[in-house]
Amino acid sequence: MMEKNAKIYVAGHRGMVGSAIKRELERQGYTNIITRTHRELDLTRQDAVEEFFKEEKPEYVFLAAAKVGGIVANEEALADFMYENMILEMNVVHSAWQNGCKKLEFLGSSCIYPRMAPQPMKESCLLTGPLEKTNEAYALAKISGLKYCEFLNRQYGTDYISVMPTNLYGPNDNYHPTHSHVLPALIRRFHEAKEQNLPYVTCWGDGSPLREFLYVDDLANLCVFLMNHYSGNETVNAGTGKELTIKELTEKVAKIIGYQGEIRWDPSKPNGTPRKLLDISKTKAMGWEAKTSLEEGIRLTYEDFLHNPMRAER
Repeated sequence: MMEKNAKIYVAGHRGMVGSAIKRELERQGYTNIITRTHRELDLTRQDAVEEFFKEEKPEYVFLAAAKVGGIVANEEALADFMYENMILEMNVVHSAWQNGCKKLEFLGSSCIYPRMAPQPMKESCLLTGPLEKTNEAYALAKISGLKYCEFLNRQYGTDYISVMPTNLYGPNDNYHPTHSHVLPALIRRFHEAKEQNLPYVTCWGDGSPLREFLYVDDLANLCVFLMNHYSGNETVNAGTGKELTIKELTEKVAKIIGYQGEIRWDPSKPNGTPRKLLDISKTKAMGWEAKTSLEEGIRLTYEDFLHNPMRAER
């Protein structure tokens, strides 16, 4: 268990996941949280990361920093996604180990699992088949990070764990028109369509893929829970165990935002993976379950979007 005054470093504290972990730690009474902005510390610079760890010597590390994006961003910048994520995580995990960090938690993504993995996807299906091509670069980087944690445990007896969340959404998300994930992108599009009184909104694909969504504050709660209660080489899935079609999701978002127009589908655009549901029996067996319903989560996220000064530029 982490002491309340233990030195805890949250890498990526300005992102959606990192900021939620920081909020959750504060809510639970942790008082010694260290953060650095990207300007203060570029995690892709090995010398800078080594210097930071040597000076600060954090006892616990939540590694939530990453270069992320939706289908378009991933496809356009394969090399960048692989290089930046790979080098960033290797620098942080390696420096944590060199400086005697007690425990590290690595945040990944459910895209690490094979494209056609049996559903719901168990942690054990990792590396049993080909990846989804559109985000292969990001997935390979994340797999390398979680494997490096596992190999440090095996070779050096460290206590480094990894968590693989399903699709996330919530406060501090990225609402960029082309570089965001599906839910924030929909929130922005329907908000703008409502403001401009557009008669219809066109969405990508045919709306048939099934997706699962986890509210980021629920993930943060699980991350702190796992840091205190889980040790093991195998990763841990973070999800709700519930899924819905993109079409159903789109209708939900339109309704919550109050958009009255028509929703049209463009089947010439990619759908992505047909189904992505995580098997969450591991966290269930530990006594943890997500608390925020999708409706409530979308409402809270829309509130954040309306008060987010960065939403137009990001």
